[in-house]
Amino acid sequence: MIIPDLQDGFDLADENVIDVQTITDAMMTTSQSLTELGIRFLLNLFVCWLLVQFFYYRKSRRRDYYFTFMVFSSAMLLLLYMMGNAEVGVGLTLGLFAIFGVIRYRTETVPIREMTYLFIIIAVAAVNGLSPLYKLVGMATDAPHYELSAGSLAVLSVSNLLVLGLVCALECGSRRQTATRLVLYDRIELIVPDRRAELIADLEQRIGEKVESVEIGHVDFLRDAAYIKVRYILQKGESSTIGELTKARDFAQ
Repeated sequence: MIIPDLQDGFDLADENVIDVQTITDAMMTTSQSLTELGIRFLLNLFVCWLLVQFFYYRKSRRRDYYFTFMVFSSAMLLLLYMMGNAEVGVGLTLGLFAIFGVIRYRTETVPIREMTYLFIIIAVAAVNGLSPLYKLVGMATDAPHYELSAGSLAVLSVSNLLVLGLVCALECGSRRQTATRLVLYDRIELIVPDRRAELIADLEQRIGEKVESVEIGHVDFLRDAAYIKVRYILQKGESSTIGELTKARDFAQ
């Protein structure tokens, strides 16, 4: 019986390990890394600008959230890209920004529409920051290297277009835009269900808007007043931000 030389087995294993490391440790050049970063950053910036400028800002007219969305998206993309290169868990990165995403600012509560766009911005930045753009070629040779993959770039572009198309369909498909206003109402004799039509007519005359629905909140019989949440229809081109800034948290949510 022939017993193989253990040293020869170890040498063979070492050679295999060296070969695997040679293939897997192929590094992108500095120009390739800069090109990849530029493609990701510019694509993400362009898509987020389209979302914010033509879909969000067109209706809300909130410059503060405009600034927040653009800066937040770019910062997240860079952080995801750097953490991906540093082999930090993606779950940790997304968890970090999930915490940022649910933060309620101390000055005001983030409205539902703004929160929705914030999560869209996070999702777009994650897709653009983590999707592979380069593929490893030359593995059969002694010089493996990375090349920009046209297929991966096309898939990434289509993914961004799908997000833009979905937002466009939902935003442009809703013809009637509504807003909410909290009213401290003095004629509490009209808040009963039997006089709801009179209540709506009185509110329309006072606020000058077409009321769609009302919701009765806190009633103070000592002061003969009640909080009423009024949902009204916005005219084409109108926006409503002051109602969101001054609504009472306990009754509007």
